[in-house]
Amino acid sequence: MVRWPEPPELRRCALAVAVLHDLDVLPAIDGIVLPGRPPVEVPWTECRRALGGVEPETDDGRHRLARWLLLRRWLADRPLEDLVERARPYGACVESPLHPGLDWVRRRVLGDALDIGLGFVGLDPRDPDRVLPVPLRLIEATGADPDAWWPNSVVYLERMGRMAADRMLRAPDAPLRPMGDCDVVTLLASLTLRAAMVADVPDGMRTVAIPMRSRGWLDLNRVDPAFSAAAARLTAAEDRGFSRPLLVTREEVALAPEGGDVLRPAVEDRIAPVIDLRDVMYHRL
Repeated sequence: MVRWPEPPELRRCALAVAVLHDLDVLPAIDGIVLPGRPPVEVPWTECRRALGGVEPETDDGRHRLARWLLLRRWLADRPLEDLVERARPYGACVESPLHPGLDWVRRRVLGDALDIGLGFVGLDPRDPDRVLPVPLRLIEATGADPDAWWPNSVVYLERMGRMAADRMLRAPDAPLRPMGDCDVVTLLASLTLRAAMVADVPDGMRTVAIPMRSRGWLDLNRVDPAFSAAAARLTAAEDRGFSRPLLVTREEVALAPEGGDVLRPAVEDRIAPVIDLRDVMYHRL
């Protein structure tokens, strides 16, 4: 059962975020204030929404609140005209704990594995090339109308999908890589790219491994099954792709069914108890 965090817990969480993430936070009567121009008031109700049901005094809770407050500050620092230019499509795995929420979803790809919504490039001054998904509540707080931004984002996605498809046709054995401001998970939401991926497949379906947002593999005959699962587990949550291989058609992206353990056979590959070293006769030439 989800517990309703009380203001003292939220206040301690905000203080921890200020110390651990070097974020300026001032106390307020019913929340906190992010100083700057303009100052941003964040009530406790918004902090609870940022936590998404996670306990505030945990590492996950502090990380979620820090990400929310940083996005709030970065959005407030930029004029609306600048945000329009930075709007990009962003693909999110349905199973990801960092999914921005159902109200953020603009399109759900058939197969219940991949959602797509709005993100913004260049918000984080520490990594200006990264696209960050922004929850709908934060977009609306800027006074923007995200419905007007979405068509341009779809056009950009399909254009990047066409470029990725052309690169795939030129080098079919090469891994999938980001194109423009679209990482591999986002590119998979492109109908243009998916159609090119299955164009030469007799049954119209192929398996794909995308354990991280920066790489994907189309030919799983050349990839160790344990690699995909291990790579997903070892990748940071912000950069993680899908935990299992995908079944991709022109219209659908679906996770392969759960079952089996691809890691255990790889780590339990035992050495033979007896090493057979036979005598060898050497002949000098």
